[in-house]
Amino acid sequence: MCPKLFEFGPFTLYSYGLMVAIGFFVANYFFVKELQRKLMNVALANTVTILAIVFGIIGAKLLYVVENLEYTSLAPLEMIFSPSGLTYYGGFFLATIAIFVYARKKNYFFLQIADAISPSLILGYGIARLGCHFSGDGDYGFPTTLPWGTDYSNGTYPPSYAFKDFPEVTRLFSDGVVPDTTLCHPTPVYELFVCTFLFYVLWKMRSKVPDTGLLFSYYLIFAGIERFAIEFLRLNKRVAFGLSEAQLISLFLIALGIYVNYAVKKKNAFYQLIHY
Repeated sequence: MCPKLFEFGPFTLYSYGLMVAIGFFVANYFFVKELQRKLMNVALANTVTILAIVFGIIGAKLLYVVENLEYTSLAPLEMIFSPSGLTYYGGFFLATIAIFVYARKKNYFFLQIADAISPSLILGYGIARLGCHFSGDGDYGFPTTLPWGTDYSNGTYPPSYAFKDFPEVTRLFSDGVVPDTTLCHPTPVYELFVCTFLFYVLWKMRSKVPDTGLLFSYYLIFAGIERFAIEFLRLNKRVAFGLSEAQLISLFLIALGIYVNYAVKKKNAFYQLIHY
């Protein structure tokens, strides 16, 4: 693990930030390609990407702060302005709202933009996940004996601390402390592989779906299923029904994707609202 790549005076390049930046860059590249194919204004890609970056980071930070109010109350400025500590779904929802508002203001069809960005969005997410892997920030999975189990002892959130609230794991060790050198599932790498495959599927589907908004609905369903499944291996706390917060949000995304799919095919009032 290598949370910090190098330091130059007051400037520090973090592996997490680098991978997030690469994720946005790659997503923007394929977004431009799709806008070109659709004969849409390619300048739209830069505006939407900037909105996604700004509101995505703000939303991700806000949700992280809310999720960790007990720590925020102790050190609010550190929690708010720390370069780490981002929760993806907060960023996704706030960025989507910002892009929707922008599309309505500029008289763009929101679902056309959503369709165009869907394949690149899931690929960018997968690439950004590698930032969690390289920084070892606790987004890895439970201990494993598989040959590709990863040592996160040099990460920002080593196993001895990450597993302290997981008695089902700590009881497996004599002193109740998980050694930092314990090999764990590299779930961010799993997500990169799955998201790359889903990008390929959506990229192939993009010229075959008949109605505007259908590709976006498939993105919501695929992204929800991917995150719901990977959470069973990750060390996030279970908050209800034996599921983590991310899994509950994933179920909402899947349900929303199914409904958007239905709304697009029926051209109902909800479709009219989000399309125009």
